Amino acid sequence: MESTYETCLAYELKELGLKVEQQLALPVVYKNVKLNAGYRIDILVDQKVIIEIKSIEALTDIHTAQLLTYLKLKDLKLGLLINFNEVLLKNGLKRILNGYL
Repeated sequence: MESTYETCLAYELKELGLKVEQQLALPVVYKNVKLNAGYRIDILVDQKVIIEIKSIEALTDIHTAQLLTYLKLKDLKLGLLINFNEVLLKNGLKRILNGYL
């Protein structure tokens, strides 16, 4: 279901005129070697905001750590975790700014 939520959210963001990239590969550079570690950003908005989509019972620290890793690797400041498996969507939103919760 996450892929459906991702596709719909990306569509809505594009309709607002934002530049949206989906399933963006995120390589790791280690000792000047670019490694494909299998990281993929769900949605990158205007080269500024990473959005990670979930449809799970509850967000956990591992999801936060995942997003923090992506932010550090892309050298970005803002990320959103969105869990669509909530009665009220606002209860499934978590904003990550500059590595602070």
